[in-house]
Amino acid sequence: MPTDAQQACFEAGIKFGSLYHQFAGTPVSPASARSLEAAMAEAIENQPYCESVTVEIDDDRVDDEIDHENGYTELTGSLMDVEMRIDYEGVVARTRMRTVDGYPLMELVAVEAER
Repeated sequence: MPTDAQQACFEAGIKFGSLYHQFAGTPVSPASARSLEAAMAEAIENQPYCESVTVEIDDDRVDDEIDHENGYTELTGSLMDVEMRIDYEGVVARTRMRTVDGYPLMELVAVEAER
């Protein structure tokens, strides 16, 4: 049987997989970024054990990727930063996704028992 800490980390991975693969390819522009951030966070927060999600889409990175003929680009991990807090049976997994050397890196920040 997995420990509660292992299960919390597993749940975090499931949330990241869902977030990334559900929204990758979504048309985005700086004008639509805030509503897309909110939709992404709210969708993932619906999942079990997910306490909070923060999505920040970088307008400058989006603008750099826009095909200005069409006015938008497709959302990729390199255009956003994400933080999640997962609480499984009192064990909290804090995670983030950020761009490192042009690659969206998902990482475990901390795993701790709630006090």
